[in-house]
Amino acid sequence: MEPIKTVEGRAYPLGVKNVDTDMIIAAKWLKGITRSGLGKGAFEAMRADPGNVFDDPEYAGSPILIAGDNFGCGSSREHAAWALIDMGVKVVIAPSFSDIFSGNAFKNGILTVALPQEAIDRLLEVAKTDPIHVDLEAQSVTTSFQDRFQFEIDPFRKSCLLGGLDEIGLTLSSTASIDAYEKDRESQQPWLTPELA
Repeated sequence: MEPIKTVEGRAYPLGVKNVDTDMIIAAKWLKGITRSGLGKGAFEAMRADPGNVFDDPEYAGSPILIAGDNFGCGSSREHAAWALIDMGVKVVIAPSFSDIFSGNAFKNGILTVALPQEAIDRLLEVAKTDPIHVDLEAQSVTTSFQDRFQFEIDPFRKSCLLGGLDEIGLTLSSTASIDAYEKDRESQQPWLTPELA
């Protein structure tokens, strides 16, 4: 997982409320055996509409998505986070998120930023013309117009995202402690390790 410290760039000004995981990635895309390529199916139903924000060349490759309230509701499919990552999204800003989506996003290296609706409205306006800057260390979202919005984040999630640590990376960061525990256990209970018995 790639560390996230700062993310700057254009943002998809979506702003739609109650975008569920089926809207993010439809069920027909869940048959593949890899995560790559899911970005092509992201927001497929919305992309069917002419003039949608996702196919507008002005926003191509945007690392930030600004959404409406209750983003990621619906099913628990982790594919929604995978699809966003595959399309290059590293940060989603919305007034609120589904708990399951927020957890899946975090475990896959996407920063979810909850801000009040007034801040979302301002960022949607700025996103139409200018880049947005997200600083995880400072826990702030800023614009070139001197807007500054502070956000809260769980300290554990912040630490993992800054360090690029998913669950495997987090476990591997404790290798020395795990090895010491196993060595001690082998000396205290050798019968649990057949080759030592």
